[in-house]
Amino acid sequence: MSKLALGTAQFGLKYGVANQEGKIKFSEVEKILKLAKNSNIDLIDTAMVYGNSEKVIGETGVNDFKFVSKLPSLSKDCNDLNSWVEEHVQSSLIRLGISSLYGLLIHRSNDLLGNHGKKLIKALEMMKSNGLVKKIGVSIYDPSECEQFMQLSRFDIVQAPLNLVDRRFEASGWLSKLYSEEIEIHTRSAFLQGLLLMPSNRIPKNFYKWSDIWEKWSLELKKNELSAAEACLLYPLSLPEIEHVIVGVDNADQLNQLVKKSKSKHSQIDFSFMISNDQMLINPSNWHKL
Repeated sequence: MSKLALGTAQFGLKYGVANQEGKIKFSEVEKILKLAKNSNIDLIDTAMVYGNSEKVIGETGVNDFKFVSKLPSLSKDCNDLNSWVEEHVQSSLIRLGISSLYGLLIHRSNDLLGNHGKKLIKALEMMKSNGLVKKIGVSIYDPSECEQFMQLSRFDIVQAPLNLVDRRFEASGWLSKLYSEEIEIHTRSAFLQGLLLMPSNRIPKNFYKWSDIWEKWSLELKKNELSAAEACLLYPLSLPEIEHVIVGVDNADQLNQLVKKSKSKHSQIDFSFMISNDQMLINPSNWHKL
C-alpha cells in the first residue's frame, strides 16, 4: 500500500493558501477517490469540522478505505462526555456510510488538559472497546504537546505537522520516541498548506519576510531538476518512522502528479537551509497576523 494518505479538508472547505479553486466539486471528489483507490492509497483523513467533507465522501459511495476522523473541540459545558463522543462518532459513521472508523483523534491536545482530560480518554477507549473505532489518538501542533498527553494515556496514533521548513517533530526526538513505543505516526502539512508549491513570483507579500528561503529553494529545485512537490515529499517519505504522509489536493490531476512524484528515486538532497523555528512561518494558525 502507498505511504501517502488523502487529506480531505478541501472536500468541505476552501482550504490552503495556494487553493485557487475553493471547495472541490462533487464530481471531482469522485474522481479523486477513485484515483486514490487505484493508486493503492488506503487511508482517508478527515474531521468532523471540515465543513460537509464527511457527507460528501459518504455520498460517493466509496467506503473501502480506512477512515481517520477528528472530534471537534470540547465545549466547556459538556457534562456527559461518553454521550458527547458517541453522538459525534455515530453521526460521523452515518455521514461516511461506514460501520466503524479506523482512527478517532482528539483534534486539539488542549482538550486533554484540565478536569475533562481523563474522562475524554475513557470515552475514546469506550468507542474502541465497543468496536466503533479501531484506534484512538491525538492531533498535535507542537511536539511539546507530546509530553503532556504521554503522561495521561498510551495512544495508538499521533498526527503532527512535518515538512522541509518545520522539522520540530523530528528534531525534538519525539518522532523516534513515539515510533519506539509502537505508536502509529501520521504527518500532515508536507507542502505547508501549499506555500512550498507556489512559484516564488506568486508567493503572497505576507511571506516576503522569508524571501531568502524562497529564492534559494527555487534555485536548488532547478539545480537538482526537481519539482517542488517531489522535493517536499522526499523528506517525509524517506523517514521510516512515518506510517502515512497526508496530502491534500484540489483535483484528481494533482493527486495523479503527487502519486508519481512519491515514487521518485532521487537521493535525499540537503534542504536544511529551509529549516525555520519562526512560529509566524511554520504555524499556519499565525498567518492571519502577518
